[in-house]
Amino acid sequence: MEREWVAEESVMIAAPPEQVYAAVADLRRMGEWSPECFAVRIRGRTVGPDTTFIGFNRLGWRVWFTNGRVTAAEPGKVFAFRVSSFGVEVALWGYRMEGGPDGTRLTEYWQDLRRDARGAGFISVLGHVFTGVSAADRAALNRQGMRSTLARIKAVLES
Repeated sequence: MEREWVAEESVMIAAPPEQVYAAVADLRRMGEWSPECFAVRIRGRTVGPDTTFIGFNRLGWRVWFTNGRVTAAEPGKVFAFRVSSFGVEVALWGYRMEGGPDGTRLTEYWQDLRRDARGAGFISVLGHVFTGVSAADRAALNRQGMRSTLARIKAVLES
């Protein structure tokens, strides 16, 4: 089976796009949504393009951190950020919102950026050591995490 470099999942939420955006763009709430990221520390007071942050992650007994930089912040439309580890950009994460008569379709997406990165093999080995997940299994794990994340966001916004 060929390695997957991208993954995405979607859910319909009975809320307007601006409300959905406010939830996903509030990085401090990421620990509430994500099964892997348990905390985020933002550098600065506001979140917008070029905001940087540290994400603290956990899988089982393994704990690690990544550095993030917001790359897109358009209220009601898109929120995205790039994640780096050991000084190398390893992933793009984002959320797209599409408003409609029944609410908002929220799509979470991920792209592995290591394919052409210098030192990608070494970074993949370190990633496996720190997270316990091989690069080949990362897309499937992320897809599972996205489904949990989206379900949690939906439950809170529709309650």
